[in-house]
Amino acid sequence: MSLSRAPRAALTTALFAAGALTLSACTDGGVSGGGSNTNFVTDSGGISTVAKADRKATNKIAGETLEGKPLDVADYKGKVVVLNAWGSWCAPCRAEAPHLVKVAKDLKPKGVEFIGLNTRDDSKGLAIAFEKDYGIEFPSLYDPKGELIVEGFPKGTLSLQAIPSTVVLDRDGKIAARALMALNEKQLRKMIDPLIAEK
Repeated sequence: MSLSRAPRAALTTALFAAGALTLSACTDGGVSGGGSNTNFVTDSGGISTVAKADRKATNKIAGETLEGKPLDVADYKGKVVVLNAWGSWCAPCRAEAPHLVKVAKDLKPKGVEFIGLNTRDDSKGLAIAFEKDYGIEFPSLYDPKGELIVEGFPKGTLSLQAIPSTVVLDRDGKIAARALMALNEKQLRKMIDPLIAEK
């Protein structure tokens, strides 16, 4: 039985996504992609930001959480959303996990929601154990092949290009900031606090 063009295209996309994540996995940071018309600025600490007028919305980022519940990032519009790509196999992810937990707990009353995108874990069990070990209470979408990570961000926007990496969405669901590295509490707040202050 031969494959039709549509399944081949889907397979090619999935393989590309897995390859892209393999090449960028567990990096110490990175250089933002795109040409000179990207409309974002990267500071010396590796955090890229976009001026409010130049921000773009994500594509659809939705699926099933590690606990098997449906989750759509679009449902969080009106809140500042922190998206963190991680894997239980990733040492820098383990280093940043306590910082994510603390900041998520501290900022929830201010309208900030954290959502993980778990990737390249072959089973949910490893990821769930990771969350339990670090006391992670915010939900994570299960994205073992990295499809949500690759397809969730329009070309030319700040995207999740490494593991770990973090993108922050403003209250309109638009991409406002990104870091391609493990973050500490101070760095997280540097990305999030200006968006809390926005009217």
